[in-house]
Amino acid sequence: MSAFTEAHLKQFIIAAAIALLAIAPARSQGLVDPGKVAPEYREAAEKRRAEQIRQRECALKADLEKVLPRDRTDYLNHCLAAMAAKQ
Repeated sequence: MSAFTEAHLKQFIIAAAIALLAIAPARSQGLVDPGKVAPEYREAAEKRRAEQIRQRECALKADLEKVLPRDRTDYLNHCLAAMAAKQ
């Protein structure tokens, strides 16, 4: 019975390894390219791209200031609000 279990376990491990290798790595959301959307959605895409750029700038500031993960959301919200107030 031991050999029977080991054979199944070995097949399971091989199948799991192949499945893990086949999965594409998770990536962050890329910037929206307004040139690649339909003309009727271009304005919305431009607004979304501007918002993504603001979010990335605030995230970079948080990284540079070494904001703790527990305080990061508050920092990002405050940063985005400050950027919106400047505009």
